Amino acid sequence: MPLPALGGSWLVAGRIGAEQQCAKLVFGSYCLGGEINAMQVQGTPPLFQETDGDHRAVVFVDGSEKVYVLAFRNRIYKVVRQYQPATQLRYEDLYNLLRGKYGPAEDRSEFPAYATTPGRRVGSIRRGDGRAVYYWKPADTWHIELSWTREMDVALAYIDNALDRQQDASVEKGF
Repeated sequence: MPLPALGGSWLVAGRIGAEQQCAKLVFGSYCLGGEINAMQVQGTPPLFQETDGDHRAVVFVDGSEKVYVLAFRNRIYKVVRQYQPATQLRYEDLYNLLRGKYGPAEDRSEFPAYATTPGRRVGSIRRGDGRAVYYWKPADTWHIELSWTREMDVALAYIDNALDRQQDASVEKGF
């Protein structure tokens, strides 16, 4: 079901009101932990909007990429940029950029036993039986995940820890 317009019009990013509690300004436009209704994004209206109870998703197009803004009880808990095309070079470039900024990452990748070479790992990702994931925790309140999966291709996510736990708990309880 489509969502109502967020704030009426899409304004220039960067103006965050004093009432906003922003754990991290993500991709220069999205306030992690802030109110989704106060979100001010430069450019075109969203490609897609959906609501399901306390959960909201808004998807924007940025060139060949998509940005997913996910909220729980109107607070932004996750912002994901999906990169197209998904290639090993793109994944490695993003990893090196993040490693340079945040230091070494925790490798949370999952691959089948046969995927012992880079080519076999890419094949397992494309088949859906493997996933590459790196995790950084630069702050106590938020973390970063760089992933390459069949479902989301290459994706970079910024996640508010407390809000993510709250929305996970609500999903498990069926709210």
